[in-house]
Order: sequence, then structure tokens, then C-alpha cells
Amino acid sequence: MTYQVVASDYHTVRPDVLRETLDGVADVTLVELGSTERLVDACREADADALITDIATPVTSEALDELDLSVVARAAVGFDNVDVVAAEERGVVVTNVPGYCTDEVATHTVALLLSAVRAVPEVNDRIVAGEWPTADSVAHEVHRLSGRTVGFVSFGAIARRTAEMVSGFGLDAVAYDPYLDPEDLDDDSDVDLVDFETLLERSHYVVVNAPATDETRGMFDAETFERMREDAVLVNTGRGAVVDEDALLDALDADEIDCAALDMFESEPLPPESPLRDRADLVVTSHTAWYSEEASAEVNETAAADVRRVLTGETPAHAVDPDWK
Repeated sequence: MTYQVVASDYHTVRPDVLRETLDGVADVTLVELGSTERLVDACREADADALITDIATPVTSEALDELDLSVVARAAVGFDNVDVVAAEERGVVVTNVPGYCTDEVATHTVALLLSAVRAVPEVNDRIVAGEWPTADSVAHEVHRLSGRTVGFVSFGAIARRTAEMVSGFGLDAVAYDPYLDPEDLDDDSDVDLVDFETLLERSHYVVVNAPATDETRGMFDAETFERMREDAVLVNTGRGAVVDEDALLDALDADEIDCAALDMFESEPLPPESPLRDRADLVVTSHTAWYSEEASAEVNETAAADVRRVLTGETPAHAVDPDWK
């Protein structure tokens, strides 16, 4: 029997890798999705047994009711666009790909931090525009890293790798993660676990790697920005929903924080008219922190391998726990 798999036409999908991994088991149909309606139509047309989905396509309980899927695979770490509880209730396995881009996101986080701190994009843009800006004419004060404090909001694998990467800069490091105890950290860790208020008070650089959950959505709102240091730099390579973008813009305008760097947004792609696009005190990248050639191949191969396992009656390597919050 040849199964049918629908894969979203999005920036993470590599049809060649999917088809090679599923060869002999399933045919792959590549479709541009982006909405629940397109998802249902495409899966019906293909008579799909499995779905490999992107972040922009909601996989709702209503959609699952319309289809006869065995597995929904997220070709990524995050799976907040999939109703995991509804899937379990309907006997649909949900998988993801944890860990495939830990080094990439950590590296990108450091790149964003340094770009913001050193005002690299602003100086570059001004030179391209014909200026030759002096060092003290950028939109914010530039400080040396040594002796300052970096605070990590959520201290999982990516944040820990980022902490390793910046350890040579002479920074003090703190982290807020309510799901960790001090004994969960390595004995040689130089990172202190603190409460959220302490992190905001102490941190010159606030690095966010938190997923989007009921606890974290809108976590960085107007009140939070008021509690941060006036010279703070915010870096978000977690989920866009964690940062209230209107509140961030207000905080930047009011000089409540110094500058920010974002790779994730509340809505993607970022709308052309978005005020986030053209600010000297804001560095933005287009949800590219995950990317390398190696990570791209790995995420597709791993997602497809779990689809193959489910379709052939095996246990997937990376099934999502429906009780995860």
C-alpha cells in the first residue's frame, strides 16, 4: 500500500529529502497552505494519510474532524499551531523535531545581540545611504559587554548553548525558568537561577527563548517593559507571541529600554507597513534563526522518518505529549 502525505510549501520544507525518506512507503504532495481551509481542501484532494505542516497553518480540531489522518508532523521544534489534545482524542499522532537547530538558534541569538549592542545594521545602512557616521552618533549608547549581565528567559537547550557561546565576553549570567531547580543545572554552570523580577532588574541584555504557552503569551507587555532597565537590550529568538509588539514600540519611543532585536513576530511574514521594519533601535530578521543547510536537511529527514514510522506501525521517535503546556 502506498500512503499519501501532504507537505506544506513553506521555508523549512525540502521535498527531495521528504521523498527520499518516504520512498517506498508514501507519495508526497507539496501544497501551499497557510489556512485551515486550504489544509482541509488539500488533504481531501490528496486523500492524505499524513500531514507535514508549517507554522502558518492552524491544525484545528475542526480540521481534524474533516480528515482521516494518522499523523501530523511539525517540521520544527514548536507545535503551537497544532491542537495536540484534539489530535490525541481523534487518534492522530503529533510529532515534532526537537534539537535540530540548537546551535543555529544560539548562534543567531548571539549575532542579534552583538548587532544590536554594536549598532551594526544602523551603521551599515547609513554608510550605504552615503553617510560616514561617527561612532557616537548611533541611536543608542554603545557599552562594552564585560561586567554587564545577560538574563535568559527560559533556560532550555538553546539558551544553555547561547550561554556557553557568550561566556567569553565577561558577562554575568542569570536565568528565569520556573520549571528548573538549581540542581537541574550543571555543577560547573556560571548561570544563577532567579525570579523574573530579579532578572528584569539586573539584566542589561534580556534573551528570550520561551515557547508560546498560556503562561508566556504577552509576557513582555507594557508593565514588563516599565520594570526593565532603561539601558536594556531585548533579544527574542523564542516565539513572537511572547512579546507584545505594540508595547515594545511604545517602550522604545519612551526610552524605557535601549533597543531590541527580533527574529520572531506576532504575525509572519511581517506586514509591509509594520512599524517594526524601519527603526534604528530595532534589529529584525525574518524567522531565519533556525537555518543552516545541515539543519534544513535534518529537520526534513527527521519529520519524514517519524511519518514513515507511524504509517508502517512503528513508534515515532518524537511524539508530542498532549499534556505538554
